[in-house]
Amino acid sequence: MGWAALGRRAGGGGRFSPILSLSLASLASSLILVVLCLLTSAITLATFIKAEDIFEEGKSDKEILDNLLLSTRYDKRLLPPVQGTLTVNVSVLLLSLASPDESSLKYEVEFLLQQQWYDPRLRYSNRSRYEFLNAIHHHNDIWLPDTYFIMHGDFKDPLIPVHFALRIYRNGTVNYLMRRHLILSCQGRLNIFPFDDPLCSFAIESISYEQTAITYVWKNDEDTLRKSPSLTTLNAYLIQNQTITCPIKASWRGNYSCLKVDLIFTRDRAFYFTTVFIPGVILVTSSFITFWLEWNAVPARVMIGVTTMLNFFTTSNGFRSTLPVVSNLTAMNVWDGVCMCFIYASLLEFVCVNYVGRKRPLHNVVYRPGENPVTQRLPAVLNRIGIILASPLKREPGGSQAPGSGAGPNEIVTCTNCGPNPCTHAANNGCAAEVRKKEPPHPIRVAKTIDVIARILFPAAYAIFLAFFFIHYKSVS
Repeated sequence: MGWAALGRRAGGGGRFSPILSLSLASLASSLILVVLCLLTSAITLATFIKAEDIFEEGKSDKEILDNLLLSTRYDKRLLPPVQGTLTVNVSVLLLSLASPDESSLKYEVEFLLQQQWYDPRLRYSNRSRYEFLNAIHHHNDIWLPDTYFIMHGDFKDPLIPVHFALRIYRNGTVNYLMRRHLILSCQGRLNIFPFDDPLCSFAIESISYEQTAITYVWKNDEDTLRKSPSLTTLNAYLIQNQTITCPIKASWRGNYSCLKVDLIFTRDRAFYFTTVFIPGVILVTSSFITFWLEWNAVPARVMIGVTTMLNFFTTSNGFRSTLPVVSNLTAMNVWDGVCMCFIYASLLEFVCVNYVGRKRPLHNVVYRPGENPVTQRLPAVLNRIGIILASPLKREPGGSQAPGSGAGPNEIVTCTNCGPNPCTHAANNGCAAEVRKKEPPHPIRVAKTIDVIARILFPAAYAIFLAFFFIHYKSVS
C-alpha cells in the first residue's frame, strides 16, 4: 500500500521523482559492492581450498611445486626468510682424479658439490606421500645460492641441467647437488722436481651475498673430503686432503664467507727411477768399464766412452722436453749435469792415459806400440851388465866383500860428500854416504797406475754423489 501511495504521489506531482532516482541508484551501488565482496571472498576461499587440496594424496610433485612456486607466495629473487644469517651446509664427494701429464702442475678433479639450506616458503603438508619433491625441472624458479669457484684452473665441460639434482623436503630443507669437473692449477716446488708434492686448492664463496647474509659451513664439520667407493685415479696420487675455512690473509674478499679445499698430491717416484735415474746410473757406470781395459785398447775405450755419452744425451733430452719450463736450477738439471761430467771425465781419463803411455821414456828406450816393454829394454840392460862385469871388483880387507853391502862396486850411485852439490860416480871410490840412483818410471807403468787410481776414485765419487743427491732432495721435500 505504501508503494502504491508513493506511486500515486509520484504520478500526482513531479517533485518526488529526483529523490526516488537517487535512492534507487544508491541501492544499486550497494548491491554491486556487496556482490563484489562476495565474489572476492569466494575466490580467496577457493584459492585456500585449492592450496590445501594440493597436499592431499594422489598429487604429483610437479603439481605441488607448481602451487608452492606461485608468484603470489614465492619470489626467487629474495633470500629465504630465516631469522639471522642463512646457513648453507656444504660437502664434497670425490669421484675421480687424473693428471694427464705427470710432469705438469695441472690435475683434473671430478666431484659432487652438495649444498643444503632451509627455506620456510617451501614447506608442504605431511599428508603428502612424498618424503621429498624432485625439483630438477624447477631449478630456474627456486632461489639458489650464487656459489662460484675461486683459485682454480678451468672447467672441464659446460654446465648442463642433467648435472644437477634438486630436492625439497617436507620441512622446507633444500638439497642442491651438482657435479663439477675442474682442471686445477697447482703449486709445486719445481726446484726439487720430481721430489716435490704439488698442492692443489680451490675455494667456494658467494659472489653477491656478504657474510652477514649467507654463511658457508662444512656439513657435519668434515675436516677431510669424502671419497666415492668407485674413486678412479689416473697418474694422480692423492696423499692428503683437508677442508678448511679460507684464511683471512688468503681470502679473495674478507667480508664474504669462503670455504677452501686443499689436495696434496705426490709424484710417481717409481716412474722417474725406472725412466731417468736407473738408466742414468747404468750409463755412467758403463763409462767406468774403460778403466779395466788395457791402456792401449783404443777402439774399445773410444767406443764405450762416446756411446755412453751419446746415449745419455739422447735419453736426457727426450725426457727434458716433457718437463715444466722454469728459469731456476732444478734437481733434474743437477742430475743431468753431474752424470754428464762423470761420463766426460772418464773419456778424458782415457785420452790422458793414452797420451802418457805413448810418451818417449827418459832413459832413451824407444817405445814401439804392440811390443813387450821388457824386450824393448833388453839391449840397455845387457849393456849395463857388460859394463859392470868389465869393471874391477873392490873387496874389503880379508878378500871378500863386506856383508850386507847393498851396492855393487861399479854401480853408479849418488854421493853427498863431494861438496855443496851431490855428484854421481862408482860405488868403489870411498864415498861414505851412498844413495842408489833411481830411474824415472816407465810411461806405460804411469798410464796403468792412472787407470788403477781411476778404478777406485770414479766409482767412489759417483757413489758419494748418489747418496748426497737422494738424501738431500728427499729431506728437502
